[in-house]
Amino acid sequence: MGQNFELSTNLKKYFGFENFKGNQEPVIQNILSGNDTFVLMPTGGGKSLCYQLPAMMLEGTAIIISPLIALMKNQVDAMRNFGEDDGVAHFMNSSLSKSATLKVKEDVIEGRTKLLYVAPESLTKESNIEFLKNIKISFYAVDEAHCISEWGHDFRPEYRKIRPIVEEIGKAPIIALTATATPKVQHDIQKNLGMLDALVFKSSFNRPNLYYEVLPKVNATKEIIKFIRANTGKSGIIYCLSRKKVEELAETLQVNGINAVPYHAGMDSATRSGNQDKFLMEDIDVVVATIAFGMGIDKPDVRFVIHYDIPKSLEGYYQETGRAGRDGGEGHCLTFYSYKDIQKLEKFMQGKPIAEQEIGKQLLLETVSYAESAVCRRTVLLHYFGETHSEENCGSCDNCLHPKKEFQGEEYVVKALNVVKTVKERFKIDHLVNILTGESNSSTKSYKHDDLEIFGCGKDKDQHFWNMVFRRALINMFIEKDIEQYGVIKIKKEGHNFLANPVPFMLTDDHDFNGIDTEATKAAGTAAVDDALLSMLKDLRRKVAKTKEVPPYVVFQDPSLEEMAIHYPINIEELSHIQGVGAGKAKRFGKDFVSLIGKHVEENGIERPQDMVVRSVVDKSKFKVYIIQSIDRKMDLEDIAEAKGMEFSDLLREMEAIVYSGTKLSLEYYVEEKIDEDRQDEILEYFDEAETDSIEEALDELGEEDYTEGDIRLMRILYHSENGL
Repeated sequence: MGQNFELSTNLKKYFGFENFKGNQEPVIQNILSGNDTFVLMPTGGGKSLCYQLPAMMLEGTAIIISPLIALMKNQVDAMRNFGEDDGVAHFMNSSLSKSATLKVKEDVIEGRTKLLYVAPESLTKESNIEFLKNIKISFYAVDEAHCISEWGHDFRPEYRKIRPIVEEIGKAPIIALTATATPKVQHDIQKNLGMLDALVFKSSFNRPNLYYEVLPKVNATKEIIKFIRANTGKSGIIYCLSRKKVEELAETLQVNGINAVPYHAGMDSATRSGNQDKFLMEDIDVVVATIAFGMGIDKPDVRFVIHYDIPKSLEGYYQETGRAGRDGGEGHCLTFYSYKDIQKLEKFMQGKPIAEQEIGKQLLLETVSYAESAVCRRTVLLHYFGETHSEENCGSCDNCLHPKKEFQGEEYVVKALNVVKTVKERFKIDHLVNILTGESNSSTKSYKHDDLEIFGCGKDKDQHFWNMVFRRALINMFIEKDIEQYGVIKIKKEGHNFLANPVPFMLTDDHDFNGIDTEATKAAGTAAVDDALLSMLKDLRRKVAKTKEVPPYVVFQDPSLEEMAIHYPINIEELSHIQGVGAGKAKRFGKDFVSLIGKHVEENGIERPQDMVVRSVVDKSKFKVYIIQSIDRKMDLEDIAEAKGMEFSDLLREMEAIVYSGTKLSLEYYVEEKIDEDRQDEILEYFDEAETDSIEEALDELGEEDYTEGDIRLMRILYHSENGL
């Protein structure tokens, strides 16, 4: 009672809190008793306090080993804000100047510093080791401890050197903390830190306020814009795997009126930290980022986390989605999934050591299992972290709210368990599935498993189906993955009982995100053209063309009119974003068209699908400016193509896009050199009278013997350039 009272008093004194959260109190008591401690606590559970409070109460300085400079800085700033003495917390890493490092060491030696944050790379420096040998260390805290394990989502080789360095500096209790660790990763961490006897405090990984949803990756950018517009003013993070995609998506969101900024490790530090601060201060709503963003970011009201690309592991997924709804409020976790992305990630692994490839492949398989499973997503996720979820329907994931039809499946589970038993529990799921489906390959042949009586006993179902059966068997504790040989399947007591006495067992087919008949794919499909409006737009185009004395296709081409009849642009700015229009054409021809569309919308009570209109980034072609400037300087087109490493036909395609959107190209110099005057006149005369500007129709009319496709394309570009503005 006395110690509990003392803890509560100190909690109020140092941090101003009245009560502890979750396991914080027993964790702190264990540290104060001088014991090694392992803390598994999800994001937002209050891990930091578990070492901050005992550090303030114990004699000496606590060494906090942390992976990121930004994370250290945030933690140090937070600690200083709780008290009056800035010396209470410091960090020591490569970002400090010599004088700043001296100041840190001075405060530590004088006993003012209770928490010293150190990067693992800094801990290995001989000068720092010698310095730390001379101070009293209360304990070592290893934050983000999953970085120790090669099976974790953010492996750092330097973390594996921590134990020998601790031995060299001087022993003290160790506390390891992580927000994500499977049983395999937990064992790996404890073994590496030499703390297998540590008391383990595991909080529930269940975040009941988070909604989990996976959609097929069809028109993902359009779906993201639609989602953000439906959640205007809410803070959100979008994760992409590549820096290039981060830049592209952020730019696309910006031109679509969404207050977004990019964030990745390739940006200069001032811009990167500036964008992070804008997000924290709510000057912007959305950050598009690589996984470099978010570690230690204490923003409690992030309302959505979107994964444009599927993460490399479920630990990574859990960590990143965990940044939503940390205040206990709403948190929507939306992921776009395509198996092609998984194949891409597998390709990236090629060339790495075989052991690393094997680990990466196993982690990806877990991610695929989560994405494709039709079982409650919360159940799959919690099982992965060694936790049982007993509720049949969580009511807060897409699979529970829109369940697929179930069917009797005990015979399939029995077949799967029999295969595991027959091969003496020595193989992984992919090999077991090959035996069931009768897949004769180098692996099944080398173990002579293609000679087994059970080989091909499940060939009436595909690999997709049997993977689902094994996942259900895992979730229902019939089988488990061996911790030392991760991925090797063992039958548990419950599985042996089921084999001896099978009982009715319901299964559900997985999602087939590569199929085309999913509801989400249908929802993301192209909207229907308004035929009545399209007919009116074509009539108007004919009238405008007659007035301007140009063929109708010069005003607007058919694809542009069709897009107008889908998206209903009602002002010049909206019209300029329609395919093949551009600012020039919109100004010259657009007034009558937007007026007609506006009237049609009003008279027919049409609700415009503006949430589905994705504005492209203006002038996205990296060649456009170069082409225009080079033609202005009268460069040969062949030289322009060669300078940019383009085929000549690709250059013509770029030039067509330029003139169709209303920009003039002064090509006369080149045309006069390549095509004689009579032939020029004949082609121009043809386009003056033609109904369409089709190259095929022009060749039929003019004769393929006399004219080449290249000549006609060139003259068509010149014709549009002279008549389109």
